[in-house]
Amino acid sequence: MKVFKFGGASVKDAESIKNVYNVLQQVGHTDVLLVISAMGKMTNALEIVIKNYIDKSPELQSSVQDIKKYHNQILLDLFDNEAHEVFTVVNKLFTDLEYFLKNNKSPNYNFIYDQVVSTGEMLSTTIISQYFNHKGIQNQWIDVRYYIKTDTTYRDATVNWEETQQRIAKNVARKTLNITQGFVGSDENNFTTTLGREGSDYSAAIFAYCLNAESVTIWKDVDGVLNADPRYFDNTKLLNKLSYREAIELAFYGASVIHPKTLQPLQRKEIPLYVKSFINPLLAGTSVNKGAGLEPHTSCYIVKKNQLLISLSSLDFSFIMEENISEIFALLHEYKMKVHLIQNSAISFSVCIDDKFNNFTELKKLLAKKFKVTYNENVSLYTIRHFTTKSVDTVAQNKEVLVKQVSRETMQIVTKEKT
Repeated sequence: MKVFKFGGASVKDAESIKNVYNVLQQVGHTDVLLVISAMGKMTNALEIVIKNYIDKSPELQSSVQDIKKYHNQILLDLFDNEAHEVFTVVNKLFTDLEYFLKNNKSPNYNFIYDQVVSTGEMLSTTIISQYFNHKGIQNQWIDVRYYIKTDTTYRDATVNWEETQQRIAKNVARKTLNITQGFVGSDENNFTTTLGREGSDYSAAIFAYCLNAESVTIWKDVDGVLNADPRYFDNTKLLNKLSYREAIELAFYGASVIHPKTLQPLQRKEIPLYVKSFINPLLAGTSVNKGAGLEPHTSCYIVKKNQLLISLSSLDFSFIMEENISEIFALLHEYKMKVHLIQNSAISFSVCIDDKFNNFTELKKLLAKKFKVTYNENVSLYTIRHFTTKSVDTVAQNKEVLVKQVSRETMQIVTKEKT
């Protein structure tokens, strides 16, 4: 089988969905499994619903209605007959969402998040499956929550590989088009979990691994993997080929086009990954393979915005030793801080982190009991693979450099805007 992943930008409206249909007509759809994200910015819209729910805001109902209107317009644009069964199925999904919002008893934000946000993927895949059937591409809609089983770490669940592999290998039908959801799984009690933001790529890799797939293709609105994010850099270059190792390095440092968890299962079975354009589907795009190197060989730039740079020093000017570092990392783990850079000297220790769960205020109180804590908010972390003097100057221009760290192939620079 081949696994195709289509993200939110590729299914954001009726015309985009029609384009996905056209892509499949061009590249084939037999023996294919489609992994599809929520439509457009729907995850963000559902996050607003969650905020309104938690805050007991009077805006809760209107935020749900906005999502209903969005999807209903897409349905009206795709289907000629309002009596089509898709309207009933979609309405049932909204009924389930409203039932949860009315009857949930759990105060756990992360649990609530997963139950609500996953509605986006259920809606998108239901609509697309029904539309393809309507257009003559027969397919099987499958609920990913039956197939990808995880632990109970809501919003960032860990896959139970043994059970997941058994379920996928045994139950996914071949020689047909399968359509399922990205980003989503379920725990042992069948409550919905999610695999982290942008986790649909990872979902595609999980299915590919368990199905011994021929390849995975991630369909994007760019021609392939670029050497930098065009939102922040001019004159970007298309990377034609990447080795697994190079792609994993880029993903580790945060290249947004490939999810960090996606590549490991593919590399283990040497399943090729392609990143291609849903606008120009017959272009070659970027291929990620064993030993493919980097073609062309050029500097690659990754930027992480809105980071937090924390510097810790001992209160009595004693050395920062292994036991101190061990204690610091235990706290970073406990408070779910994602560490992107580490630097230490005799009496200080610095980390650049992503405070994804907004836990720094509580963490700072604990750290301040044993260390002097200083920090810079809203800094940017730039990573340059295969750096040159020119590439470093490009990044550092008109910025204050707070930290610079260099290894053989990679330079990382923490900056803030000059005031």
